[in-house]
Amino acid sequence: MKHMEALDFLTSARKEFRYYRSLGDRTFTQLPDADLFYEPAPGSNSIAVIVQHLHGNMLSRWTDFLTSDGEKPWRDRDGEFEPRIATRDELLVLWNEGWDRLLAAIDPLTSSDLDRIVRIRAEPHTVAQAITRQLAHVPYHVGQIVLLGKLCLGAAFQSLSIPKGGSSAFNRTKGM
Repeated sequence: MKHMEALDFLTSARKEFRYYRSLGDRTFTQLPDADLFYEPAPGSNSIAVIVQHLHGNMLSRWTDFLTSDGEKPWRDRDGEFEPRIATRDELLVLWNEGWDRLLAAIDPLTSSDLDRIVRIRAEPHTVAQAITRQLAHVPYHVGQIVLLGKLCLGAAFQSLSIPKGGSSAFNRTKGM
């Protein structure tokens, strides 16, 4: 990857991760505590369970990112899907710990790091591929969190982007 393209990729990846973190944060602030543990159907995941999974994934992938396999022997992926979180405070601790670990690993990277090889479940990935893989995984689950928030609050949910019927007004603010 050329130097400028690599810098653009890293800048974009950092921005996207922070954006998806903010979507989760802004969803949590709208919800009463009980909604964080709501399971819409048998076998589905609550927001709390999704946060447990993201926490486990982020800690595993981004601890010693450049020097050890991204699937750590101490990770209990199956256990991540068993309800363990009991309070909003616990949920927020795990949420923030996962994000802080991910960002602490990505923020110091430079363009020269992107072609380095890291392993995830023994499979080789360039650093750029590992970041892209996480940029697919995390938004998938953050989207689930946002959807669950919308299901719980219904019409009271405050849109995190352009609200339904608001495209024209938004476009006018952009001079379109």
